[in-house]
Amino acid sequence: MRRICIGLIAATLVTSTAGAQSTYRQTKPLDPVNLDTTCAPCTNFYQFANGGWLKANPIPPAYAQWGAFNELADNNNEKLRLVLDDAAAHRATASDPAIRKVGDFYAACMDSTAIEKAGDEPIKGALAQIAAINSPADVRHYLITEAASGRGVLFRFGSTQDRKNSSEVIGGIGQGGIGLPDRDYYFKTDAHTVALREAYVKHIANDLALIGEPADEAATNAQHIMALETSIAASHLTRVQQRDPNLTYNRKTPAQLAELAPDFDWRALFVAEKAPNVNAIDVSNPKFVTAVDSLLKTVPVSDWKAYFTWNVVNRSANTLSSPFVNEAFAFSQHLSGAKEQLPRYKRCISATDRALGEALGKAYVARYFTPQAKARATAMVNNIKAAFRERLATRPWMSDSTRRAAYAKLDAFTQKIGYPDKWKDYSAMAIKPGNSYYQNAVAVAEFNNADDIARIDKPLDRSRWGMTPPTVNAYYNPAMNEIVFPAGIMQPPFFDPNADDAVNYGGMGAVIGHEMSHGFDDQGAQFDAHGNLKTWFTPADLAAFKAKTAAYAAQFDTYTILDSVHVNGKLTNGENIGDLGGLTVAYAAMEKALGNKPRTKIDGFTPEQRFFLAWAQIWRSNTRPEEA
Repeated sequence: MRRICIGLIAATLVTSTAGAQSTYRQTKPLDPVNLDTTCAPCTNFYQFANGGWLKANPIPPAYAQWGAFNELADNNNEKLRLVLDDAAAHRATASDPAIRKVGDFYAACMDSTAIEKAGDEPIKGALAQIAAINSPADVRHYLITEAASGRGVLFRFGSTQDRKNSSEVIGGIGQGGIGLPDRDYYFKTDAHTVALREAYVKHIANDLALIGEPADEAATNAQHIMALETSIAASHLTRVQQRDPNLTYNRKTPAQLAELAPDFDWRALFVAEKAPNVNAIDVSNPKFVTAVDSLLKTVPVSDWKAYFTWNVVNRSANTLSSPFVNEAFAFSQHLSGAKEQLPRYKRCISATDRALGEALGKAYVARYFTPQAKARATAMVNNIKAAFRERLATRPWMSDSTRRAAYAKLDAFTQKIGYPDKWKDYSAMAIKPGNSYYQNAVAVAEFNNADDIARIDKPLDRSRWGMTPPTVNAYYNPAMNEIVFPAGIMQPPFFDPNADDAVNYGGMGAVIGHEMSHGFDDQGAQFDAHGNLKTWFTPADLAAFKAKTAAYAAQFDTYTILDSVHVNGKLTNGENIGDLGGLTVAYAAMEKALGNKPRTKIDGFTPEQRFFLAWAQIWRSNTRPEEA
């Protein structure tokens, strides 16, 4: 599923290496203590709006950044902790089977005594399976069995909507196989990236040593693994290329897929995945598939075995004993700058949310998200949608035919607010009392893979969600033409029932407008009202639209984040358009909501000023240089 989430405004990152976590909590909308009134708002509005907060809120040691999103997520964690502690304490007697699984999963994750005692024992079976590989045929067979278990190595096979027939669910193959964040990390030559690669190779060697490999052998294998990953990365699309939905849409029949990679037994993969009759596969990057096929013929079996071994350790590290957890964290520090691990309970909350998010979310919304909150959010979405329609009516560059198509797309938006109407069924997930944390993680992977594969060639289920209810975020999905706002984000400072309209429209209203705007950004605008990849602009309108979005990308290219590191305007263009469009339409909706009401000042600020202060304050953040 393609998710377009709220994106951080890179140009306003503020770097800090401060340590202790502040105990400050906002007690009123737009608390004046958050401001820096020594700074003129027209000189640096971000500093004026947030300078007091930035000074009072250094980054806690366990975080890469600290801002409004982090504050709310951290507060949410305390609510989720109450739900999970209760589920773990009463898991044997809970009437809801899904809550029993939630309790069992969280309890196993929190059982550090059992996890430490087990050491690397949980993965020995997986490592023995790799040790038995002796031939290129064995390498290919291993790839198939791992994919079928939901722990695929190299590539990802699953279900996807056909982009040009969005009601059809077909197979999909995506690029994978690398451990660094994206291909550029393997090829950039600046000093920071070179040092990061050196740390990565050392990290791989350290992990291999933890499972008993002699130091010299582990170091040699780490170099071979890095060389293999570099070869794989060379075939990857860049992040900018991955934003092009036409470039990444390549529908193939099984026979056409076999032409791309003739030495891989795709039929055996589909049978193992319990999708033997799949008749169409969207191959997001054909070059990658062909490259992998070639590597399977040329890379020595010993290197593949080392690579598979590293993958087992890497993906399992956080379910194992502290040496593995600490090593994983030590490398992550090079990317995040965090100074210490999150407490175990916070890591286990996140893991449980990823594993059983709708079961946990059902209990969460029952306690913390009222029908009244959902009704208020729904009303705001409808108000902003109306304002968006009015904005479309006044675009001078848009012809009548394009405008009608834009109206149709806006009217067709599916609105998902708070939580799903139909909860996911976890009955087939093999979470059991007495399972180890590792065993539960394996069960989750197997369930998720089977659940995903089962969608192929079935009617499209438009009720599914791509985020869990407690998530502090939101998204637009172009293939579903839907805007989704989980319950987690509909809290202060984004939405505050005690705040004036200006603050709520500048916070949650602009978030809602942001997600709506994604339907009309440089990427989302390529999809029609039904979620199909289809042009609905006239040629002249499309040219005008592309000129406007290109100018915006060029503007952001000029901004620097840290030292000489520039924003990549083509990469961030959708998020930047979402911010500009969302803020504009939310402002229009606020003015409409205020109507003829008196424009009363609060703390010396007009509603219009409070609107922009609210927007600035939801993006307040101290950020470590590594994270930036």
